Amino acid sequence: MDQPFRARMLPIAILLLLSSAGLAKSQGFDFYVLSLSWSPTYCATQKGPSRSPQCSGDEGFRFVVHGLWPQHERGYPEYCRSQGPQRVPRSVGKIVFDIMPSMGLIGHQWRKHGSCSGLTQRGYFDATRQAFERIRIPPKLSEGGVRLTLPAAEIERSFVAANPGMSTSGIAISCEGQRLKEIRICLTKEFRFRDCAEVDRGGCRLDRVELPPAE
Repeated sequence: MDQPFRARMLPIAILLLLSSAGLAKSQGFDFYVLSLSWSPTYCATQKGPSRSPQCSGDEGFRFVVHGLWPQHERGYPEYCRSQGPQRVPRSVGKIVFDIMPSMGLIGHQWRKHGSCSGLTQRGYFDATRQAFERIRIPPKLSEGGVRLTLPAAEIERSFVAANPGMSTSGIAISCEGQRLKEIRICLTKEFRFRDCAEVDRGGCRLDRVELPPAE
């Protein structure tokens, strides 16, 4: 190889090295947000033969996992480059069907969020289950058989009361109009409760939040 060619290749190699280092840094994160979706609110928008499997069976889902999201103190990474495949095989997805009942949702969550976790697909969904099982759903909110209307602050307080170590600064309510959409709970990488100012600031503050009943 002649010297001029070597000289031209050296800056390219340096750029590739820096790019790889930047990619690795971008995939780091500070904590997780576990997002629990109130299934009856989602299913109220699903009509016709193309309804999600989440809404077309007899299970009557209440809270299901929307996703486990790697998070920065400000902002979050998404669609990270990973060694794993983009597609999630059904053999992996089925391990969380009881809490995440849609292969479409499972695949999307892996591509957008799981790819930034540094975990394999199986490891990410195992972590999702571990995070879900860390949470105790307040009895009043777990029944789902009747329509409830509560202040957002009361929903937060009921979760805090049911989960020692959680604070109202580490949970946020998400609303869709007047309906409860999601509960977002901040967890360390070891699945301990923690505060999260940016997530908390984005929470719904309505005095009347409706929880449609499970069908």
